[in-house]
Amino acid sequence: MILVRQEIGDVLRDFRLQKGRTLRQVASKASVALGYLSEVERGQKEASSEILASVAEALDTPISVIMREVGDRLAVLEGIDAIVPDALPDDFASDIDAELVSQR
Repeated sequence: MILVRQEIGDVLRDFRLQKGRTLRQVASKASVALGYLSEVERGQKEASSEILASVAEALDTPISVIMREVGDRLAVLEGIDAIVPDALPDDFASDIDAELVSQR
């Protein structure tokens, strides 16, 4: 069985190590308990979206990049051979653009 929490933990650890940061540094910057972050990285705990956002910010990495990597790894584990496009559909992008313009 594929566990999403395991893949999330692996990706977080990989990004942390690529950035040359310790678990303590990231936990402190993200305002997350060191032990909890360790359990998340080991796939033992589910992280809330708020925790993931804080950790992503502490890693100076957009949450979308982290989740994209998780998705790519899950696709490999599932044996999906199809290429997933990197681009958003035009109608989705235009809807987002219109929403951003209306918020100004």
